Amino acid sequence: MTNNDPRDLDGKNLQRAMQTLGRNPALRARMVALLRECEGQVACEGSVRDEVVGPIVDALHLDSDEYEKVLADGTRFQFLYRTKIARDFLLAEAEHPSHVWEPQTTKLLLELGRDLQGDVLVGGAYFGDQAVLVARQLAGRGLRVHCFEPNPQQARMLQRNIDINQLDNAVINIAGLWSRGGERMRLDGFDSFANMVTAEDGSGFDTVAMDDYAQRLGLRVGLIQLDIEGAELAALQGAQQVLARDNPHVIFELNRHYVDWSNGLRATPLCQLLLNLGYTVFAVRDINSHREMPGQPVELVPLDTVYLEGPPHGFNMLAVADPARVQGGAFRIIEGVSPKLLPHKAAHLHHPVGGF
Repeated sequence: MTNNDPRDLDGKNLQRAMQTLGRNPALRARMVALLRECEGQVACEGSVRDEVVGPIVDALHLDSDEYEKVLADGTRFQFLYRTKIARDFLLAEAEHPSHVWEPQTTKLLLELGRDLQGDVLVGGAYFGDQAVLVARQLAGRGLRVHCFEPNPQQARMLQRNIDINQLDNAVINIAGLWSRGGERMRLDGFDSFANMVTAEDGSGFDTVAMDDYAQRLGLRVGLIQLDIEGAELAALQGAQQVLARDNPHVIFELNRHYVDWSNGLRATPLCQLLLNLGYTVFAVRDINSHREMPGQPVELVPLDTVYLEGPPHGFNMLAVADPARVQGGAFRIIEGVSPKLLPHKAAHLHHPVGGF
């Protein structure tokens, strides 16, 4: 029987139609600009970006679509349209924004980079959204950024961004950080959401332990940044010599999907590892998106006062050997609030001091 029902009940016709429109770059750009304008005119109970505008922009794109944007400081980024990182960067209000992703974490990295005395190790460097900015800041100071990115497509974009910004102090390792080197792993999941699992068939990539890597290259390490979807603990277990010897600053993601914090953050093995080495640990207040936050200091929440209620979520943490490093005008210590900055949620828990 012929189906004469004109309704697109499963949404497949709409999806095909949007992708067809999106194959015209000029038309796609006009539609993205219109959707960006709509964000300030649409009301919904949740996030307008995530629930209204974002899905439409996603429907216009394929995973193979590429873009280039130039930041206000002249840094160039080329990137594939994959996941929220690319989408929200594309939807930036400013033609030349100040950053790519997570404004406060980017500020934190660059603030800590001002007086570093050692190299930087970045696990999960992706296309260089933050690693490239740190490498640019350290250029000419004899310090390097060592990037670990096991996703070959994103590693290629990272290399491209290192090249177009003429950086000679960034090193790419297509490998995963782990408690020991020489393990064979693969990525399970899509793009930035993928986590490392054992590759039973020998495919995938090798793991690297930071202690072995630093010893082999004779490195002094000043900063470690980890966003590796649940492998943060294993990576730091493979860096205990570096942590004890060099006392680098450590920025890492903690995610409820991988970490049980039902007894508080202090009780988690990851925080315990750092606390046992004498570190002071804070949660970093940030928005999991692209948003300009000029003039806002980096807000840090002491470990035992972090508001953790809500659906499973993740946020960045900072561990410092000397808590005096986070005193001063670049930082604000605030207790009893959520590290998740969410414009559509309760202001006293999810907005920065003074508002967005």
